[in-house]
Amino acid sequence: MSEVTTYWQDLADHARAEHRPFFTLAPMEAVTNAIFRRVVARAAAPDAFFTEFTNAISVTHPKAKFTVQGRLYVAPEEAKMPVVQLWGNQPEAFEKAAADVKSRGYQAIDMNMGCPDSTVIKNHGGSDLIRHPEDAAAVIAAAKTAGLPVSVKTRLGYSRVDEWHDWLKFLLEQDIPLLTVHLRTKKEMSRVPAHNELIDQIVQLRDEVAPHTLLQVNGDIANYQEGCALAAAHPGVDGIMIGRGIFTSPFAFEKTPHEHSVKELLELLNYQLDLFDDFAARFDTQRFASLKRFFKIYVRNQPHAAELRNAMMETKSTDEVRQLLADSPLTK
Repeated sequence: MSEVTTYWQDLADHARAEHRPFFTLAPMEAVTNAIFRRVVARAAAPDAFFTEFTNAISVTHPKAKFTVQGRLYVAPEEAKMPVVQLWGNQPEAFEKAAADVKSRGYQAIDMNMGCPDSTVIKNHGGSDLIRHPEDAAAVIAAAKTAGLPVSVKTRLGYSRVDEWHDWLKFLLEQDIPLLTVHLRTKKEMSRVPAHNELIDQIVQLRDEVAPHTLLQVNGDIANYQEGCALAAAHPGVDGIMIGRGIFTSPFAFEKTPHEHSVKELLELLNYQLDLFDDFAARFDTQRFASLKRFFKIYVRNQPHAAELRNAMMETKSTDEVRQLLADSPLTK
């Protein structure tokens, strides 16, 4: 067992003391940047955040390193460093990237071995590594050279569910502190329900191969309560990762759920608009269109909500959104 495991073990120990699994927000492209991490933290924070996934090559490449600064930016007011998630298949790039992110203050690295995006796969990253385990082992070893804990997020398999045993066994043999399993294959994307029926078998495999490795599951978990119920139903699950559930409610990690007023939701949206403007000024990389995917989080299930949301989708700036909110009956 590696000595570099305290980050995840500390999280797990803290959660166990409260008789619950630990919770994380899934790394999501154009979502889990320094803007939205702060929004979720204000609403109800998980135990840990991840960055957007970042190409390991781009972290230190002379022509690309400036374009990823926004991805790696951590705001001073963030309570603690997120876990940086990297993707790719070149060991040398991971060795350089790991040293770089350590110098930035990151305390843990996660390896993306589950992304089903076609561009990532064409570049031999994400779930393509399921088909190339030798490359997966090489990049894990390379990332470890910086002395940070190196975890892995993956899927059950590439094309078939029955790939899960050999693939997860292989990853567990790599001496990692945490394995996160999205309970679907790459081929399934998110079109089928998560394969929760396999959780107990995965726990048993972990216990046999690498009992020191923490196990986190992901897929179709909407909120804290569902996560706790799933972990209770499957003893041995250490952590719960929530992804798309955050688009149902920014309060997904709330331990004691309660109703939130329209005013409270729209204040969160205005907070996100302010953070977006600051981020865009710093890095000149954020495009306003990327904000529109978030509007449904705040404006839904209320009178006039559809009308307001449709109008917001036609806006072209944060100021236009603010004006719509100020004029809306929802804010009266």
